[in-house]
Amino acid sequence: VQLQASGGGLVQAGGSLRLSCAASGSILSILDMGWYRQAPGKQRELVAGVTSGGRKNYADSVKGRFTISRDNAKNTVYLQINSLIPEDTAVYSCNARTVVGLAFYDYWGQGTLVTVSS
Repeated sequence: VQLQASGGGLVQAGGSLRLSCAASGSILSILDMGWYRQAPGKQRELVAGVTSGGRKNYADSVKGRFTISRDNAKNTVYLQINSLIPEDTAVYSCNARTVVGLAFYDYWGQGTLVTVSS
């Protein structure tokens, strides 16, 4: 599975961005997809995830501002980010979890930088 993320950039506080992550390869094995972020000096954290059945979960810090969606026809997961704050500045990476038999595997995109100016 290959993941190609895009959509990051520099935005002022209060603005919006839409991140996209397109999957290719063994896409039929993909179960869950999600977005993680890593800010400078901090550990990577899960921002939002969506299961193959469409169930979504969010980090408390982004609830009400971030929306994850998944288009299975396009093999793409999106992250709509609204009301950005400087604390959202981070490298955002998409993740796909696959299953082969009884084994699970995680794949990562290359990351896209989101910078929020105050």
